[in-house]
Amino acid sequence: MNNKKMITISLFLSMAIILSYIERMIPTPFLVAGAKLGLTNIITITTLVLLDNKSSFLIIILRVTLVSLLFAGFSGFLYSITGGLLSYFGMSVMLKLNFKEVSLVGVSVIGAVLHSLGQVLVAMFIFSNANLLLYLPAVLLTSLITGIFVGLVANHLTERLIKAHII
Repeated sequence: MNNKKMITISLFLSMAIILSYIERMIPTPFLVAGAKLGLTNIITITTLVLLDNKSSFLIIILRVTLVSLLFAGFSGFLYSITGGLLSYFGMSVMLKLNFKEVSLVGVSVIGAVLHSLGQVLVAMFIFSNANLLLYLPAVLLTSLITGIFVGLVANHLTERLIKAHII
C-alpha cells in the first residue's frame, strides 16, 4: 500500500468516526427507537465509488471496531458489524452490476435496508425472540427515509471530490 492510499484511507476512516460521534449526539425522537441517521454510510458509499472495494471494506471494519471500542461496547459491535457488512455487500453488488437506473440514492436505500435487517436479526438472536420481526416494517420505513437522505449527501460529496480531482 502506498502512502497516498494509506493517507486517503485514514482520512475517510477519520471522517467516518467523527460522523459516528456526531450522530450519537443528534436526538432522533422522530425515528424508530434505536434508529440512527446512518451518517457513516455517506463515507461507505463514497469510498465504494472512489476507492477499491478492499479499501472500503477495510474502512468499515476499522470504523466499526474503533467506534465500538470508543462508544458502543460489544453488543454495539455485534449490531454494527452485522449491519455494516450486509450493507457493504449489498451496496457493492449494486454498484458492480452498474444498473443505469439505480443512482447512489438507490444504492444507499439498499444499504440502509440491509443494515437495519442485519440489526433486527442480531437482536432476534441476542434476545431469542422472533417477535422482533414485528418491529421490521417501522425500521424499514425509517431506513427508506434515512437512505434517501444519506444517498443524496453521498452523491453530492462524490461529485465534488471527482470534480476537485482529490481522489
